[in-house]
Order: sequence, then structure tokens, then C-alpha cells
Amino acid sequence: MTTNRALITPTRAGSEPRIAPDAIMISITSELRAMAKLYNAERTFLKELCPFQFFLIKREGKLPLALAGPLLGAPQAAIALEKLIALGAQRLWVLGWCGSLQPDLRIGGLIVPTTALSEEGTSAHYPVHEESIRTDPALNERLKHALHRANLPFITGPVWTTDAIYRETQAKVAKYGSKGILAVEMEISALITVAAYRSVALTGILVVSDELSSLEWRHGFMAGTVRKSSREACTVLLDLCLNSG
Repeated sequence: MTTNRALITPTRAGSEPRIAPDAIMISITSELRAMAKLYNAERTFLKELCPFQFFLIKREGKLPLALAGPLLGAPQAAIALEKLIALGAQRLWVLGWCGSLQPDLRIGGLIVPTTALSEEGTSAHYPVHEESIRTDPALNERLKHALHRANLPFITGPVWTTDAIYRETQAKVAKYGSKGILAVEMEISALITVAAYRSVALTGILVVSDELSSLEWRHGFMAGTVRKSSREACTVLLDLCLNSG
């Protein structure tokens, strides 16, 4: 007789480190490496299922703070999240980039996502109640207070997660934008769902790297405003984690 028990489970190998309850997931390679360098994080190689880079910020008398990434799409993001949870993470803080679906949400803007419309293939494998598919309210409040203190403007609301970057069609952009969805990206719905399934808390910041609301693509991946907003947002996340109780 077969069951729904998974044959492969996320685990911490005996030689792998235990990490602090707070951990940061950074989608973009350049931002991950910049933060690792700024905080003298040590690159660490894990033994099992690690299709991402993993850094540790060592702290006297405390478990190390983990930085993980980059993340390209829902499957890789879910694997990274599962591994961080297995190593001891309970509160996950995410930094990613997104494409704006709203005309007044411009390149360099910040979003704290509250929930996500899933058009990716990972979430369906994690059975959770639909009401659970949202970022953690308590972490959201902490994050919003921190952004206010840092004088960083932001908005909150739903986003759209897709696997198919080349199938963000005019029809979908117009439809979802008209429904108040703020932006499109590739990981958040899966991260929210896995976090709910594993009973951990997750929130994050998305930096607008490109604009789609005009039904033409305007990107700013190399723009100074995107880099500046990303570094400022990541600093907020790091300060929250390093000063967490």
C-alpha cells in the first residue's frame, strides 16, 4: 500500500551547520555577493541538495546568520527554502526583483508582497489551505516599521508569480494589472506556500527592476536606482536579522 509520504525529505547532514532562526534569501546574484562581501560572510558548501550559494555571517555567542541565493524560479527557491528550514531557519526574509504592472510603480520602487497569484508548478505539490498562502503578518509589520525608520517608501499588495518569463503577455499584464496585482516575478507564491506547509514565517521586499504596465517592456536591470534600492532593502533585512532576539 502506498501513501503520500515523500521519499526524499529535507535534512541537515551531520557536518552541516546549524543556523539562526532568521535567514535571508536573495534572488539576485550581484546583490547576494555584495551583501556577503559587505558583512564578511563566509561561503560555505553544503553536502546535500544545494543548487544555490550559501554564506554564513558569524556572530559571537550566537548561531550564524545564513544568506542564500541566487534564486531563479519556484523550484530552485523551494529547494533553498526547504534546506534553510532543515538547518534551523524559522523566519525567512526574501529580497527579489519584479516587473511592475502599475503605471505609478516605477523602476526602483519597493513592494512588500502580501500574497501571490500562482502560475508556477511548485506550489500545487504542497497542500495548504488557500487562506494560508500569504506572507506572515507579524513579520510584515516588523518589516514595514523598519522601512519607515529607514525612510524608504514602499507599497504592499499582491503579486503574480510565473515560471514563464517569455509568456508575460499583453493580455495577462492588462488583466492582472486591472485587478490590482502590483507586479510579476518568479518565486514568491512558491515561497509563501512552502513556508505555510512547513509552518515557518516568511516575508520579503521586491525591488521593481522593470515596467510592463504600458504593455511595452521597459527594463532597468542595470539602473543605479535599482542597485541603490536593492542595497538599501537588503541592509534593512540584515539589520532586522542581526538585531533579532
